[in-house]
Amino acid sequence: MSKNVKLIVVTKNFNMDKIYPIIKAGHINFGENKVQEATYKWVDFLKNNKDINLHLLGKLQSNKVPQAVNIFDYIHSLDSEKLANKLMQEENKQNKKLKYFIQVNISEEPQKNGIVANKVKEFRQFCVHDLKLDVRGLMCIPSAEGDPSQFFKKMAEIKKKNNLTELSMGMSNDYECAIQNGATFVRVGSKIFTES
Repeated sequence: MSKNVKLIVVTKNFNMDKIYPIIKAGHINFGENKVQEATYKWVDFLKNNKDINLHLLGKLQSNKVPQAVNIFDYIHSLDSEKLANKLMQEENKQNKKLKYFIQVNISEEPQKNGIVANKVKEFRQFCVHDLKLDVRGLMCIPSAEGDPSQFFKKMAEIKKKNNLTELSMGMSNDYECAIQNGATFVRVGSKIFTES
């Protein structure tokens, strides 16, 4: 894996007994899908391990924003003005700055969350200029149908147009394709835990 690509080890459904050997080996980027599971598993551990970066990868519900701001360093699922406003208010309350990825519904599937491609610029400006959120990049989960590279290429173009530095894309089954198309963060869980 290239030095420019960071691996997020996705730890959902795995307990700390399984995760600890990976931390001991020096890995610092870990991802969870749910705020409640992350809080239960990580909150005590993080008190004494400040160098760990915890990434929220799943959908963030408004009522979970206070807990999310408290425990996470990165949110990869920023997908609405309502959520952005809540996060800004909570950052101010807790005096903490997080790093954000705008979730893009790159395959424009009605069942998926995210901002459609032609609204990314406007949404990014709102988050950065109006709310002063630290938006680092874009995240996508491409359609399960067909070749993901077409969606990853499109994401790279949107990133460039918006002068962003990071792309969070690629999971256990397509991370190599994502890296070839400019991913800077890949999210891998099952491949690590089932093959280790």
